[in-house]
Amino acid sequence: MKAKKNKRAITFDEIKAIAESLALPGVTQASSWGQPCLKVNGKIWFFWSPSEEAPVFKVSFDERDMLVEADPDTFFFTPHYKAHKLILARPDRIDREWIRANLIRTWRELAPKRAVREFDEKNGMKA
Repeated sequence: MKAKKNKRAITFDEIKAIAESLALPGVTQASSWGQPCLKVNGKIWFFWSPSEEAPVFKVSFDERDMLVEADPDTFFFTPHYKAHKLILARPDRIDREWIRANLIRTWRELAPKRAVREFDEKNGMKA
């Protein structure tokens, strides 16, 4: 699925606002290597690469390979990220719905199981 080029590049603050709008418990803002990031359960959830001027998202290696192959104009990784389950996205191309879906899925993987279960029960979702 090819992402359409956005009229304006997304910023860290806009992705942070998307994350906050999800109202997922246990999310905190922190700093890693001197850069702002968002964490869940003490683990990095989302951050921005200052060297690449791009958002960095957690994904599996298989998903990363599929995204880079399917849409190399949007998704990429550098040798620095090769050994990590991370993908970078070009800020002027990344789809905001993809961001939202990735943040929810990744939160579910990082949050304590009890927090996920309580969130699902509170929001009428099936586990």
